[in-house]
Amino acid sequence: MSKFHWDLTDYRRKKRKRNFFLSLFAVIVALAAVVFFYIYQSLQPVDKGNRTPVKVTIPQGSSAAKIGEILEKKGIIRNQQAFKYYIQWKGKTGFQAGTYYFAPSMSLDDIIRDLQKGNSYEFAKIVFTIPEGRQLREIAKTISKHSPYDYNTVWNRLNDRAFIQQLIKKYPDLLTKEILNPKVKYPLEGYLYPAVYAYYDPKTPLDTIIEDMIAKTDRVLSQYQKAMKVKHLTPHQLLTMASLIEEEATKKADRRKISSVFYNRLAKKMPLQTDPTVLYALNKHKSRVVYKDLKVNSPYNTYKYKGLPPGPISNSGISSLEAALNPEQTDYLYFLATPSGDVYYAKTLEEHNRLKQKFITNYYDAEKK
Repeated sequence: MSKFHWDLTDYRRKKRKRNFFLSLFAVIVALAAVVFFYIYQSLQPVDKGNRTPVKVTIPQGSSAAKIGEILEKKGIIRNQQAFKYYIQWKGKTGFQAGTYYFAPSMSLDDIIRDLQKGNSYEFAKIVFTIPEGRQLREIAKTISKHSPYDYNTVWNRLNDRAFIQQLIKKYPDLLTKEILNPKVKYPLEGYLYPAVYAYYDPKTPLDTIIEDMIAKTDRVLSQYQKAMKVKHLTPHQLLTMASLIEEEATKKADRRKISSVFYNRLAKKMPLQTDPTVLYALNKHKSRVVYKDLKVNSPYNTYKYKGLPPGPISNSGISSLEAALNPEQTDYLYFLATPSGDVYYAKTLEEHNRLKQKFITNYYDAEKK
């Protein structure tokens, strides 16, 4: 074998060896980059734009692994294993049991700090709960009661057109020009999501509090974009329908059946004739609507005007939103709720009147005696 041939073979062997190691190095670098990116992502906040507090209870004696498991299930951290290794790497210990309010926007360091200091919800400076079925005035009173802002300040800000225009620009998928319809009583009615809100800073700006409630509604409705398209509903129409269901439903009521009644009446171009819209038009809370109430001249009076009212009459929870998107398939055109909370459905006016006589008229007649 010639020396030239041997040198060429050796060169090729070395080249293959070099290429192998280069390829191996490239694979290792790529894997390291993937692992690094995965770890980096796992340590990031779940949702930097979501400041809505979530109630999290850490039982006594919880290990770091258990705390990570709880936080991941609550949607506060991305990965419980990453949380566990991160606190080991940082040497963090001394986590305290308690009930906390954490937000998906919080960093791991902020969460760890609160757990170490025991900054549970008892130490939050502003904490309030907005239940389902609350109207804008009631929400304004709740915010005022639990924050440094008086009622008039809160109410005026909720109806400030310049502020509302800012919100429309920031949340265009949720807040549309529909809320500026002159027939709409209050533009933000129905848009402040029912949830718990907590703030450790006693000077949290009022705009931040209001925007957090709007942002929560925006996030919730974003989950139903496809369903809204199927039903041909805008966010405003969905919130309006859901508010009617929310106001009519009792604890015993099947919201999907109530929803079916509303949709069936709309399909037949019948007025919805739902009492809560009359009370909303009257600015009153009453246990019973009487005949003279039905004469109120308001676009919200669904006894006088067909179709949906101009806007929501309260806020709504998930169950009412989903009922508005997925009504039960029925032939019912009427329903009534009894004083005991039971709900009865009817396909004809005659049947409805019989139920009304049996469960409503007789009840109030007996009360008078």
